[in-house]
Amino acid sequence: MVPVHRRTPFWYALSEERRAELRGLGVLRGYPAEAVLVHERDDSDFVIVLLDGCVKVSADARRGYQAILALRDAGDLVGELAGVDGGGRSATLTALTPVEALVVPVDRFRAFLKGCPEAAEIVQRMVSSRLREADRQRAATGAESVAQRLAVLLLDLGRRYGVREDGGGVLIELPLSQSDLAGLLLTSQRTLVRTLEKWRAAGWVVTGRRSMLITPAGRVALTAQSRIQMSR
Repeated sequence: MVPVHRRTPFWYALSEERRAELRGLGVLRGYPAEAVLVHERDDSDFVIVLLDGCVKVSADARRGYQAILALRDAGDLVGELAGVDGGGRSATLTALTPVEALVVPVDRFRAFLKGCPEAAEIVQRMVSSRLREADRQRAATGAESVAQRLAVLLLDLGRRYGVREDGGGVLIELPLSQSDLAGLLLTSQRTLVRTLEKWRAAGWVVTGRRSMLITPAGRVALTAQSRIQMSR
């Protein structure tokens, strides 16, 4: 896992006028945590703009292994590839938290992009950025240890979803399972568990059922691990 320098999400990159126009083309929908928004290989005909909440993007691999490709947040556009090329869904989208979303039919979304070069350019930049992100992740998987990649991932999750505790720790209450974390790192759950066991014993992290606390000592140690990765 490599640090991601996120661009302004699709929704917030649009002007107020364009947001209002797109809002008029779609339907607002709410999804509870753990709900599946779309299934991999489905032929559904809509794109989704996340207005609130977080979803995980996953794909099935060999021998039942599930790769977690990314986490998407408020403002992100998801399902865009099917919306652009009309193909089947390349991944499953699952709500990690309650999600509010704008669901726009594909034909209306294409017409919107055709009539709005500004929005089309934002989508093009977004797709390009995500491809580079995937390339960086594959490169890191072959070059860096699981411990280094996990340090970068946890620090990134802490920045994006964490709450600072009074003692200086960071509490991440995003409901990611150990299987999810392993999938994000493209490693085995056994390897992930061994690493977390060492970090718990060292007092760097405290794990709950669906939460994790990075202690003050852990923040220092994980930052050092991440700098080792970024310096290579």
